[in-house]
Amino acid sequence: MSNTYSQIFIQIVFTVKGRENLIPISKRKELHKYITGIIKKRNQKLISVFAMPDHIHILIGIKPDIRISDLVRDIKTGTSKYIKENNWVKGKFAWQSGYGAFSYSKSQVDKVVKYIANQEQHHKKKTFKEEYLEFLQKFEIDYDERYLFKWID
Repeated sequence: MSNTYSQIFIQIVFTVKGRENLIPISKRKELHKYITGIIKKRNQKLISVFAMPDHIHILIGIKPDIRISDLVRDIKTGTSKYIKENNWVKGKFAWQSGYGAFSYSKSQVDKVVKYIANQEQHHKKKTFKEEYLEFLQKFEIDYDERYLFKWID
C-alpha cells in the first residue's frame, strides 16, 4: 500500500486451552523465536513476546493491511502445530479460542515492553484472571463472562 503510513501498536494475549501449564519454561526462547518468524513472515514487527506456562503476551507494530484476527490465527495455528510436532507435551495441545487485543500509543510502548518482560514477577502477585479482567476494564471493553477464557482458580 504505497503512501500509507501508520503507527499501530497492539498487545495480543491468549491462553492454553483449559489454562493448563503446558508451555515448558525450557522451551520458552524457542517458542519466542518461532513466533517471531511467523510475525516476520506476515511482514509485521514484533516488539516483545513472553510465554508463561499457560498464556502468551505479544506486542506488535501492526500494519493496516492485515487483520489482527488473521495474524492471531496464524500464530496460534503455527505454534500449536510446532509444539505438537516437537512433542513438547504428552497428549493434546491447543490454544483456547479467542484472544485479547489492546492498543497503545508510541509513548506507552516502553512501559508495555517492560510489563511483558516482567510477567513472571507480575504473576507472583496477580493471577492471569485478575490481569485479564483489569485489561478489559482499563480499556473499557464490554464483555460477556460466558465467553471469557475458562479460568483455573
